[in-house]
Amino acid sequence: MASGKTSVGRALADSTGWAFVDADDVIVERAGKPIHRIFSEDGEPAFRELESRVIADLCAGERQVIASGGGSFVSPQNRDVMLSGGRVFFLSASPTEILRRVREEDAGGPIRPLLAVDDPEARIAELLAQRAPAYAQAHHTVETDGVTADGVAERVGGMCGISVKGSGG
Repeated sequence: MASGKTSVGRALADSTGWAFVDADDVIVERAGKPIHRIFSEDGEPAFRELESRVIADLCAGERQVIASGGGSFVSPQNRDVMLSGGRVFFLSASPTEILRRVREEDAGGPIRPLLAVDDPEARIAELLAQRAPAYAQAHHTVETDGVTADGVAERVGGMCGISVKGSGG
């Protein structure tokens, strides 16, 4: 959630010539409605089931950079598929930074379902704590606080032996 996965993923894909795929975009396409409506109309379990199918389908492909939602790696099934299908990077950020980015990204749009609470920063901290054991199993963790998306992409690329040129934005 607001870790920079889309910007970083696109930069990596551009540098490798691989396809970039955002799992959330595929979920929205398959469901025919935005994520907040999947949650409100069908519930989180239905969302997670669709998410698992999408993750399995995407990880069966080759030569692509996949950005997955923050909760997808918590599922042992998804985690196993991702870890066996390629390198997994956890882009880490503090609750304060995540909330700042979410507010910037979502300005004027619907509130993200998991943050529709009185204290969203506390909710983010709670989610991160709940997900920490799963995130710790990623192949690599990259801190993103105070680093531009281009800077994070360069760090991730370096871990993969890929030269990533920032977009300057």
